[in-house]
Amino acid sequence: MMELFHPNKLPTTRHIFFTGKGGVGKTSTACATALALAKAGSRVLIVSTDPASNLEDVFGQALSNLPTAIKDVPNLFASNLDPEEAARNYRESLIGPYRGKLPKAAIDNMEEQLSGACTVEIAAFDEFTNLLANQEVTKQFDQIIFDTAPTGHTLRLLQLPTAWSSFLEDNTTGASCLGPLSGLAAKKELYATTVHALSDSEETTLVLVSRPEPSSLREANRASMELSDIGITNQVLILNGLFKATKTDDTIAKELEKRQQHALEQQPDFLSKLQSYYLPLVPYNLTGLKALKSFFEPIELASVPLNSSHTAKEIASLNTLVSSISQKNNGVIMTMGKGGVGKTTMAVAVAIGLVQEGHKVHLTTTDPAAHLSNIIHDERLLENLSVSRIDPKVEVELYRDEVLSKVAATLDEDSLEYIKEDLRSPCTEEIAVFRAFAKIVDKSKDTFVVIDTAPTGHTLLLLDAAESYHKEVSRSNGDMPENIKKLLPRLRDPEVTDVIIVTLPEATPVFEASRLQDDLRRADIHPKWWIINQSFQAANSEDPILQGRANSEEEWINKVRSNLASKCVIVPWQIDELDNVEKVKILLQ
Repeated sequence: MMELFHPNKLPTTRHIFFTGKGGVGKTSTACATALALAKAGSRVLIVSTDPASNLEDVFGQALSNLPTAIKDVPNLFASNLDPEEAARNYRESLIGPYRGKLPKAAIDNMEEQLSGACTVEIAAFDEFTNLLANQEVTKQFDQIIFDTAPTGHTLRLLQLPTAWSSFLEDNTTGASCLGPLSGLAAKKELYATTVHALSDSEETTLVLVSRPEPSSLREANRASMELSDIGITNQVLILNGLFKATKTDDTIAKELEKRQQHALEQQPDFLSKLQSYYLPLVPYNLTGLKALKSFFEPIELASVPLNSSHTAKEIASLNTLVSSISQKNNGVIMTMGKGGVGKTTMAVAVAIGLVQEGHKVHLTTTDPAAHLSNIIHDERLLENLSVSRIDPKVEVELYRDEVLSKVAATLDEDSLEYIKEDLRSPCTEEIAVFRAFAKIVDKSKDTFVVIDTAPTGHTLLLLDAAESYHKEVSRSNGDMPENIKKLLPRLRDPEVTDVIIVTLPEATPVFEASRLQDDLRRADIHPKWWIINQSFQAANSEDPILQGRANSEEEWINKVRSNLASKCVIVPWQIDELDNVEKVKILLQ
């Protein structure tokens, strides 16, 4: 049986890295751990290198890149590094010398190649490497906690000799997603020392934070395996948000508990071998010292203030969105959002809703879930609904093989290894999958095409740069298919395309969705709709913990409705798993 987590159960290493996908409670858990260790007598520094960090909100005070003492907490200091600012400086250091010497299209191309998530991550790695190397700063602390560890992909790239060679400046196979690392070449040995420290189990502990949900556990498993493969094996798993119903007659509470237990029973084998702990679902936001101090203590339900005034009651249902789009006879609909927010289910629901309105619909998705098979075999829908599934693994392999076949004969072994690793980046999957989507959209006429998991603005701008500058971009080797060229203008036309952003009513998912919207706007694509999914406010549970969660959603629902979305709808947390057509139809009532 899993133990309740407390920081005193962690290995007593000097460095503790927390990692996990957005929205799992990684920052909150890291902050509460830092607070507990400081209270126990250690002099602790917590450092965030997460672009989505809310470290300042959690502690309720302004922070900088230098250690700042946390008010009213002896021994605790915090530092908030800004990897996006570091990435901007890094880009300019590489591109600046070429301004005025190369055509504008070439400069735009270079800037976009250096604007992806991988570049931000390498900039974050650079920031905390600089911190670790500053002994004048670090020697005053017993333990240093990092909120957000680098991925295995980035660490593998840094370990490849080619990453530091002039090949990256001169190659004709397409610049890396990370961009030329030669700007950091002087730090090669320093980076090697940092990577070595990460893999030293006497010095570093890696804490994987996950929710007891299938998508979150899969992501934790992937990260665990990747980091283990490069020698970071001193790992601990924390399952955050484990729920125990306090009202046994509340159907919503009972189903949530059952669903979580099923996810844990089905968790990947690799994760099941790790030392695992759990933290309960708490009925409040983990901001402020009072909340952090009580995170590892028993929940006092009587102290949770309940609020009967909920904004969710004022927001329209999903059917409003479908009715609005239905006024057109055809078009492209893209559902977008970070993993785990339910964008695939929302794509299915929108497709079914449009079919019910009498339209022909083609749904194309990367999700292999069984409920899509049920849709296909529903004879009542076959006439107007067609479904295609795209397997990202297959598309990426096809894309990699295509690229490597064109460059293998011209590269040495080290350079080829770099290209192979670079082709494991998130950008590669986006481009490969988007190429498959484009083929489907190109064949569809007089119909709605619903695309689950669309590319980010960064990827679209990369593809656009490839067309305008006729150079290789993101390993595409200059061969942009005609259907992609035609699709890009369609995606930018609001009369043709409706972009739907899906989020959860929680801090990190809303922040990440906001960044996604900004990214799309850079590509001149403007989302029309937001869907706030899985709302406990809209579900009306009577369980006190879930009522507390409903209260905590208020801030984020208001933020989406008032500040971020042109139009928004809300979807309640569902008692039933949405695994067939009839259950999905419930969302449209």
